Amino acid sequence: MTVNSEQAAWWDTAGHGWAQIQDVVGLVLRPYQDLLVEAASRRPRRRVLDVGCGTGGTTRAIAAATGAGCVGVDISETMLAAAREHGEAEFVKADAQVHAFEERFDLVVSRFGVMFFDDPVAAFRNLLAATTPGGELCFVTWRTAEENPVMTTSSRVAASLAPDAPAPDPDGPGPFSLADAGRTRGILAEAGWTDVDVQPVDRDCVMPEELLVPYLSNMGSIARALRERPESERGELLRKIRGEYDPFVRDGEMHFPGGVWQVTASAPL
Repeated sequence: MTVNSEQAAWWDTAGHGWAQIQDVVGLVLRPYQDLLVEAASRRPRRRVLDVGCGTGGTTRAIAAATGAGCVGVDISETMLAAAREHGEAEFVKADAQVHAFEERFDLVVSRFGVMFFDDPVAAFRNLLAATTPGGELCFVTWRTAEENPVMTTSSRVAASLAPDAPAPDPDGPGPFSLADAGRTRGILAEAGWTDVDVQPVDRDCVMPEELLVPYLSNMGSIARALRERPESERGELLRKIRGEYDPFVRDGEMHFPGGVWQVTASAPL
């Protein structure tokens, strides 16, 4: 069963791009993956659930670090197909907001996979039902757009390519839906989680400059807008788009300064 149907449709399409450059995405987001691996390694784990696992990099890293049985869930079959090519964990197509999990997990994690729920309270309540008493939740989510300037640049560029596209609902599913720490605490408390803690974390993510154009041409709303342009225009557009990121390039590397919340909570005993 899927209730986040619009998100499922979007990620099935966008997932092709993610799958094609999954190694680049993994490199860029590695600092945030490391946060979750560190949290998972603090105590013995038996079963771990990775929500919005994408192509499975974080799922596999936690499995390797902890020896736990790890399950990744996502609504995008295209990204799950890429995840399954690597093995090392179990990958399931499921809408975590409503999926009836047949087992319980002592840890639930997510790297930027929990911001897209249609009903976040219902989703986190469902995840709580899949967690053992005393089990833990740990996820990272973006703080505000202003604290993530590369993402702000990407949104501005995408809007210039598709000026007639509807503006995203600031309160709806999206990368910044959990940017308000107070709102996030309230969602988790209403869903039944306890000991909710929300801590700011800042990281500088880096990748070689030559990977920037492949990254931009395969990722998110920029890639979607480019696909809607005639192929004859795309090369020149990409050159112009690339120039917008010059402030983030130095010494042959692209830097992605990123501000996130690291959120932890516990399932009641």
